[in-house]
Amino acid sequence: MAVSPETTARTLVSLFLLAAIASTGAGHGGGSVQGVTYDSRSLIINGRRELLFSGSVHYPRSTPEMWPDIIQKAQHGGLNVIQTYVFWNIHEPLYGQFNFQGRYDLVGFIKLVQKNGMYVTLRLGPFIQAEWNHGGFPFWLREVANITFRTDNEPFKHHMERFARTIVQMMKDEKLFASQGGPIILLQIENEYNNVARAFEGGSKYIQWAGNMAVGLGAGVPWVMCKQNDAPGPVINACNGRNCGDTFTGPNHPSKPSLWTENWTAQYRVFGDPPSQRSAEDIAYSVARFFSKNGTLTNYYMYHGGTNFGRTGAAFMMTRYYDEAPLDEYGMEKEPKWGHLRDLHHALKLCRKGLLWGTPSVQAFDKGFEARLYEIPESHVCVAFLTNTNRKEDGTVSFRGEEYYLPRRSISILPDCKTVVFNSQRVNAQHNARTFDVAKESSMKNQWQMTSDLIPTLRHASVISKGPLELMNLTKDTTDYLWYTTSFKLDADDLPRRQDIRPVLQVSNLGHAMHAFVNGKYIGSGHGTKIEKSFVFQKPMDLNAGTNHIAILGLTVGLPDSGAYLEHRLAGVHTVVIQGLNAGTLDLSHSVWGHQVGLTGETLGIFSEKGVNAVKWEEAKSDTPVMWYKRHFDAPSGHDPVALEMNSMGKGLVWINGESIGRYWISYLNPLGKASQSVYHVPRSFLKPKDNLMVVFEEHGGKPEDIQIMTVKRDDICTVVSDLHPAHVRSWSRENSKIRSVDDDAKPEARLKCTGKKVIQSIDFASFGNPGGMCGNFTTGSCHTPQAKAVAEKACLGKESCVLPVAPEAYGADVGCPETMATLAVQAKCVPKK
Repeated sequence: MAVSPETTARTLVSLFLLAAIASTGAGHGGGSVQGVTYDSRSLIINGRRELLFSGSVHYPRSTPEMWPDIIQKAQHGGLNVIQTYVFWNIHEPLYGQFNFQGRYDLVGFIKLVQKNGMYVTLRLGPFIQAEWNHGGFPFWLREVANITFRTDNEPFKHHMERFARTIVQMMKDEKLFASQGGPIILLQIENEYNNVARAFEGGSKYIQWAGNMAVGLGAGVPWVMCKQNDAPGPVINACNGRNCGDTFTGPNHPSKPSLWTENWTAQYRVFGDPPSQRSAEDIAYSVARFFSKNGTLTNYYMYHGGTNFGRTGAAFMMTRYYDEAPLDEYGMEKEPKWGHLRDLHHALKLCRKGLLWGTPSVQAFDKGFEARLYEIPESHVCVAFLTNTNRKEDGTVSFRGEEYYLPRRSISILPDCKTVVFNSQRVNAQHNARTFDVAKESSMKNQWQMTSDLIPTLRHASVISKGPLELMNLTKDTTDYLWYTTSFKLDADDLPRRQDIRPVLQVSNLGHAMHAFVNGKYIGSGHGTKIEKSFVFQKPMDLNAGTNHIAILGLTVGLPDSGAYLEHRLAGVHTVVIQGLNAGTLDLSHSVWGHQVGLTGETLGIFSEKGVNAVKWEEAKSDTPVMWYKRHFDAPSGHDPVALEMNSMGKGLVWINGESIGRYWISYLNPLGKASQSVYHVPRSFLKPKDNLMVVFEEHGGKPEDIQIMTVKRDDICTVVSDLHPAHVRSWSRENSKIRSVDDDAKPEARLKCTGKKVIQSIDFASFGNPGGMCGNFTTGSCHTPQAKAVAEKACLGKESCVLPVAPEAYGADVGCPETMATLAVQAKCVPKK
C-alpha cells in the first residue's frame, strides 16, 4: 500500500515524541527527566513549557578564561539558553585525529553553561558557514575521492554521519542531553541549505537523508533545520533573519513550534567594509513582534561574537567578529543593547502564562496599528502587544477605554492588558562608550628587532611544474602563504630603449592577494575583495640583461565559507605576462615555476619562545616588506581587556607568546578611507606579568615602533530618559495573575551603574530639558537646566550606582519652555575603587 509523505511525516513526529518522553531520572535543575517534546505552542522541557531567550556564544572565539564571565553576563541579561556551533575543522584537523583541548573544549564549555543553570542548543552542521574558515569543513575532506559537499553523495554522507555520530555519542557519554538530565535541549543538522539547494540535483534527497540520519542518532532531543521549509518528519524548520516576526512563513507542520535560530544583532564585517550598526530598539521590536505572533524561542546571533584567532576566519573576514553584539569582542556589556534586551526579557517573562497557554487574537486599529492579545478568561489572564508598524508615523490608539501613545515602529507590552511595562523605542537602560587607553607600563622599552623571510628563487622551490599551480591544493590550509618563483633571460636588445618606458608585470590572480618581487626588489601588492576575489595585478619594474627572477607571494585571507561546491574553489596565480619589451609580450604562464609552501619563519616557529632564536635578529627598520619583527613587553596593570592598535602597519599576522591573535589588514581601506579594523584583541590569558614576546609578520611594510598596547574600558556611562518613558520594567512583578508595582509610585527614572568594582568619579554632563547628541558627545538645548549637574553629583558621586528622578521640579526646569522634551541626559565617569 502506498503511503503519502504527509502520513510518513505524522508517523515520524509521533514516534519522535514518544521516544522523547521515555526517559526518567533527575533533570536539569533538579526536576524529573521527561526529555524535550514540543507542540505548536512551544518546546516542553521536562514537562514544563518555557519562553526561551538564547544567545550565540562560540567557544573557540573566546578563551576558557573568558567563558565564565561571558556566560554569567548572558544569564544576567535574561538569557536561559546558549547556542553554539560545533566546529569540525578544529576538532578533526587531520582525519581521525581529534582535538577537544583549550579553546576547543566543547564538553567543558557546555558543562559551564549547565553550571550556570542554562540550556544549550548545539548546532552540529557539520556545515556551519558562521563566517568560519571553510564553513567548518576540514581541508582533508576536499581530498576524499569523488566527493561533492552537501548533496546526495555517498563519500560526503559517510563522513558527515561519522562526525555527527561522534559528537552525539560524546554528548551521550557525558550525559549532556536533556533526555539524560543535561542542558542540551536542541540539536541542529545542516545550515541554511535552501541557499544552495537549486545547485544540486540530489538536494531534496540529501536533505531528507540528513534529517532522518540525525533523528536516527537517538539523542532524545528535537532537531532543527534553519531556513529549511521542507525539513523532514519531526525536524523543526526554523527562521534566520532580522525580522522573523514578519518574514517567517511558519512551521511546515501544525505540530511544530515557531523558533528563531538567528536574530542578527549586527552585520558581520569583512576587510574593506565600513562600520555597521543595528540599534537596540530595532532588535527589541523584532523580538517583541515575534513573541506577539506565537514565537517562543529567539536566539541572538551573536550575543558575544568574539575573535577569529589565528587563521580561523573565513575569506576576507575581519579578526573581530560581531563586535556590535550585546557583549562586545572583549566580553563587555555594550549598552544600551545589553540592558534594553534584558528589560525586554523581563517584560516578556511577565507575560509568560498568557503567551504559553492563552488564546491569541488580533484587534486592528488605523493602518499600521494593531493589538495582539493572549487571554485566559477563566484565570483573568490577558496579555497585549500594542504595535505600531509604521516607520515614519507616531500615533495613539484607544484600547479598552485607555489611550496609548505608540512611537513609530514600536511595540508596547502590557502583561495585564492595562499597564505598559516596556516599549521597544523607549530605552530605560543606561548607555556606555568604549575607550582605548595607552598602557604606559607596556610602552616602556619599546625596542624592536627584525629578521627577513627568505625571498626565494626557482632553485629554492620544493615543487616544480609547468605553469603556476593552484594555491589551496598546495597549502592545504596549513598556511596563508605560497611562494611562486620563476626566472627568464633577456638580451640587452629585449629591453626598452626609451627611459620613459618600463616593462610591466601583469598577473591574473584567482585570489585573494599577492606581493610581487623582481630580482629581490618589492614592486607592489594587489588583492581582490569578499565579493570578487580574483583580480589583475599590473606594476612597472626594472629588468636586467641576463637572468631575471620573479617571486610572487600568493596568499589567501581565509577559505570561503558559503555557496555550492566549496570543494572546487580556486585561488592563487593564474597567468603571468611581461609587457613593454622590445621583443613584444613575454608570456610566462607556461614556463617552469617553483612553489614553496609557507614562510621560512612559520616553518621555524620563530613566533614562539621556543623558536624565536632559530634566526638572527637585528635592529629593526621601518617599511620593509616580508619582515618579521619582535619585542618584549610587560602586561598592562589591572584587569581591563588588552588590545593592540596597529594603524602603523600594513598587513600580516601577530603572535603573543606563541598564540596567534589573528590577521590584521590596515592597508585595505574601506569607502570612508579608513581601515575596517585597526585595534586587535589580546586576551589576558595570553599574557604573563612580565617579558611577553610579541612577534609580527608584516607582508609589505609598516612601522612597528608605533604599535600601541592599549587597555579597553567602558567607563563612560550615560542615561537618557524622558517623562514619556514607562517606569523601569523591574518596577513591576506578577502576583496571582495580576501585575503589581514593586514601588509605591512607579514613575520613569534614570539609573547609572558602574561595573567591575568601580565607582562614579565625576559627572561630565547633565541636563534636563531638550539635550542633544549621544553618550560621549552630549550637547545642551534651549531648555537646559544648569542645576541638573549639581543634582546628579549629589546623588551619584562615590557610588557604584545611583537613581535619578525624571521630573522637572527635581532640576528647577521651566515646564513652559516651548521646546522642552522633559528629558534627562547624564554622563558619568567610572574609576576603580580605591
